[in-house]
Amino acid sequence: MRIVLKLCVLAMATASLAAPTAEAGTIYLTSLDGAREEPPNASPGTGFAWLDLDTTAHTLHIRFQFSGLLGTTTAAHIHAPTAAPFSGTAGVATQTPTFVGFPLGVTSGSYDRTFNTALDSTWNAPYLAANGGTALGAEAALAQALAEGKAYLNIHSTFRPGGEIRGFFQPVPEPSSVIMAASAGSVGLGAVLRGRRRERAAC
Repeated sequence: MRIVLKLCVLAMATASLAAPTAEAGTIYLTSLDGAREEPPNASPGTGFAWLDLDTTAHTLHIRFQFSGLLGTTTAAHIHAPTAAPFSGTAGVATQTPTFVGFPLGVTSGSYDRTFNTALDSTWNAPYLAANGGTALGAEAALAQALAEGKAYLNIHSTFRPGGEIRGFFQPVPEPSSVIMAASAGSVGLGAVLRGRRRERAAC
């Protein structure tokens, strides 16, 4: 299932996002939909997210786009950590009430911002308190949650105030391969995916 998801999100990356600049952190990807919500819902909304967490430079760069929501947006956050990988729910880790500058009151849009993870303002206060009361403690906790598949991006809307679409982040072992794929376009990846029509249907 993880291989399937990685193929899906890589296909979405080449089709819908420009190649991200190479960064020193760890890159994570996810696709977003209502079926991955808890509880699942029948929203036709979809999205894709790319995240780079650099614990040396203390930066969190997140980029995502979404469309087709049934409700209008009310918030977006990263939640962590869930009790088990790729399932369940968790409290908000990042700033509240929503990411600064996130487009509200829309059914489609995009977001691109880099946060300083050494600042308290990057984090939700309860998450900060639960992780030593320091921004770097929160950063380390998020890094662990991401690595374990216990962190997800949630987009909340008037249709589902608790979250209309979401996706769990998964690490990409070699960021350069993602950049190369995005630069080369989707032709080669499309050939791979055409040979996996059943898996692609699961996206």
